[in-house]
Amino acid sequence: MTRKPTHPGEIIKEEYMKTLRLTVTSLADRLGVSRKTLSTIVNERAAVTPDMALRLSRAFSTSPELWLNMQKSYDLWTAEHEDTGWTDVVPIQVTNVSAEEHAHR
Repeated sequence: MTRKPTHPGEIIKEEYMKTLRLTVTSLADRLGVSRKTLSTIVNERAAVTPDMALRLSRAFSTSPELWLNMQKSYDLWTAEHEDTGWTDVVPIQVTNVSAEEHAHR
């Protein structure tokens, strides 16, 4: 993926808050979280957590997976484009472990 995925906070701000004319304070109250918590998400300084995904899904009649998948895509793209040395990791040849066995470890 070449284009950076949209942070879920931008979606909250642009597609929900602006459309529904909600302030950070009013939405935070509806979600049962602090204004600061919501503000850091909509200003793209914090991630949507599983708890927040549940709250957003309930408030906006969406699925929690929608919010978590957006966050995952954003986080993974960001990590792939940061020079943290992850590309220097030498692959380990794993031949005797099936995917099913690996999942149960």
